[in-house]
Amino acid sequence: MSDRHISQHFETLAIHAGNTADPLTGAVVPPIYQVSTYKQDGVGGLRGGYEYSRSANPTRTALEENLAALEGGRRGLAFASGLAAEDCLLRTLLSPGDHVVIPNDAYGGTFRLFAKVVARWGVEWSVADTGDPAAVRAAITPKTKAVWVETPSNPLLGITDIAAVAQVARDAGARLVVDNTFATPYLQQPLSLGADVVVHSLTKYMGGHSDVVGGALITADADLGEELAFHQNAMGAVAGPFDSWLVLRGTKTLSVRMDRHSENAARVADMLTRHARVTSVLYPGLPEHPGHEVAAKQMKAFGGMVSFRVQGGEEAAVEVCNRAKVFTLGESLGGVESLIEHPGRMTHASAAGSALEVPADLVRLSVGIENADDLLEDLQQALG
Repeated sequence: MSDRHISQHFETLAIHAGNTADPLTGAVVPPIYQVSTYKQDGVGGLRGGYEYSRSANPTRTALEENLAALEGGRRGLAFASGLAAEDCLLRTLLSPGDHVVIPNDAYGGTFRLFAKVVARWGVEWSVADTGDPAAVRAAITPKTKAVWVETPSNPLLGITDIAAVAQVARDAGARLVVDNTFATPYLQQPLSLGADVVVHSLTKYMGGHSDVVGGALITADADLGEELAFHQNAMGAVAGPFDSWLVLRGTKTLSVRMDRHSENAARVADMLTRHARVTSVLYPGLPEHPGHEVAAKQMKAFGGMVSFRVQGGEEAAVEVCNRAKVFTLGESLGGVESLIEHPGRMTHASAAGSALEVPADLVRLSVGIENADDLLEDLQQALG
């Protein structure tokens, strides 16, 4: 990092890390290098280290430096999607016959990757409640090479004590992988708590505007970073320059957006706890949440995701989703606009019939940065 990035304050890093002014024009925003190949200064003479944009692209490099700085890592790598990042990580860490412990609450696409893709490659997996370090320890076998954690989890907002599970993984000689998509590095930094690798869907809060798809891996281990970079290049599912530029734009406002997301979500959760048709509210910011104390210890605030269960079962939950007006019915999360969805029929349909199946009466909210009063009024009318 250059001298102008000496400050370790997150908000300053978000704006300046990787964002060096263009040396030709002085442009304060890195250009979009929409290019596939680069003129070489003689055979093998790479100008700035660039030869082909799958291997490296200056816009992607700027984003990767930014991501590494925000997570407190040594190496950041940007991919075409969150699942592309996960695929690269798993094929880097694992070989046929290895074993992974996965959470009993996780993104449906992650579960599908383990159950339908990686398992066919000969990798074994088992499920544990990662909120209980003893359960993780019990699930580990002599073949375990990785423990996978989401905290907060998707969609039940479970909390894992990262430091405690990191110790369990270290004792077993396994790597700890933390999906930090819901929290973002502004609210939580898993590497500082002992994680080996952080995973992000950049599509969500990091991009922040529902206009880009991307993924990332960040590690503090330089050797592991080199291995991941080799596989990134060899497998090729890299983030394109325009997508990289969009995410780099998004990270600059991450702190102010996450503050507003968290404030709005807290008000939404509080209202839902008092609504007669709501049977339970899942939000780590609530004192009664079983993971509240751990979340308060390892997170700056509690984020913008809220899930709740409603009286009347699945059909009632679906009807709430359909009646919302300010909340847009749609998959994904983390944009400035509020979204509502039915996980059982939408994002987590692939987990049906498994240990990760979600309750049929569950509704998941991605609380945006609109006026909170409008969001509360919309949910109240949707609940009836």
